[in-house]
Amino acid sequence: MNENMILVSEANDVERAIFYKKTYMHVAIALLSFIVVEGFLLRAVPQDMIMWMLSGKFIWLFLLGLFWLGSVISTRFSFSLDRTKQYIGLGLYILLEAIIFLPILYIALIYTDNGAVVQQAAIITLFMFGGLTAVVFLTKKDFSFLRTAIVIGGFIALGLIVAGAIFGFNLGLWFSVGMVVLASGSILYQTSEIKNKYGTEQYVGAALQLFASVMLLFWYILRILMSRRS
Repeated sequence: MNENMILVSEANDVERAIFYKKTYMHVAIALLSFIVVEGFLLRAVPQDMIMWMLSGKFIWLFLLGLFWLGSVISTRFSFSLDRTKQYIGLGLYILLEAIIFLPILYIALIYTDNGAVVQQAAIITLFMFGGLTAVVFLTKKDFSFLRTAIVIGGFIALGLIVAGAIFGFNLGLWFSVGMVVLASGSILYQTSEIKNKYGTEQYVGAALQLFASVMLLFWYILRILMSRRS
């Protein structure tokens, strides 16, 4: 962090308000950009290529590996002191999310009530995100204690995902429910960190962290709704 940067927790009311406005505006822009990019990919990418992404366990693992590597690079860029690099990081992460979401959204749009399930998942996700954010700001509770549980849960989930892809077993409904809980905890934790640990100029990086948690929540809510219709 820049030594001259003011922490949000130490900023005055006007500076905090500006930071929160910029952060959540960038989250909204990221979500809208994701919709635009995903819409383009769904129209431009051939069906055969989309199905190829799901055709083999090692292909999907390779894509997940690229997504993880790209996420690390995006996050690092988003916290750079260079504003241009920050936006490059956020833009790259939006593109990565659009690519990794392509198969599941294609299946949801084609095979489940003309995509109604996608709209339902999006609405539920936004309401949950709004509610979790409100909990942090209204209760003024510090949720940093969730970090250990989120890190451990993330590694366990990653291990199960890799094992499921290699050995070909379905992780099932309860895994998706558990991931919704993990994503919800991540939103609580990230929102708390934004209030207490971020600098007032780190709104792009803050927005990326929140966007990532929202997309994780959306992914597993969508999977839960799709499993009920299959």
